[in-house]
Amino acid sequence: MQRTCLEDMPCPVARALERVGEWWSILIIRDAFQGLTRFDEFQQSLQLSPTILTRRLKYLVESGILEKRLYNPRPARYEYLLTERGNDFFPVMAALFHWGNQHFAPLGPAVILADRRTGNPVEAILLDRNTGQPIQAQDVTLAAGSVKSDIINQRLALMHGKQSIDTRQQSHSIKSQKEKR
Repeated sequence: MQRTCLEDMPCPVARALERVGEWWSILIIRDAFQGLTRFDEFQQSLQLSPTILTRRLKYLVESGILEKRLYNPRPARYEYLLTERGNDFFPVMAALFHWGNQHFAPLGPAVILADRRTGNPVEAILLDRNTGQPIQAQDVTLAAGSVKSDIINQRLALMHGKQSIDTRQQSHSIKSQKEKR
């Protein structure tokens, strides 16, 4: 099956997945957040073939997530540093840590996020910048942005129609339960 390119899709999730959706990419970014910068460090951490690592690093540089910087001219040696775009990925990484520990660690977490100064565990939550309130899936919906897109408008109409049906079904179910009492 041929891989579909998501780069030009109007959905921001699809465009983001085009850049970081390959699992090695996310693990490289994870290691970069912890200070690894050199090819051999990434290879040692990930136990990844040099060919795959080279391809993933190249793509992360092309995507503007990592910057390739010469640190030794002879022989030429490079380090890979997070860019501003790469650093902006951190909330996603923190959420992945939390979600993975919550749902896929049957014996308990092997790795947690901890405050660098105190060592105390840190739990990531998503907050609305304007209100400071936690953002919960049931409290938000997708809405059209400033760029017009027929595909997005069709998808939103489908989703909002489904939400309206679900809301009516929930209301009917609640009403039926009250009538049975």
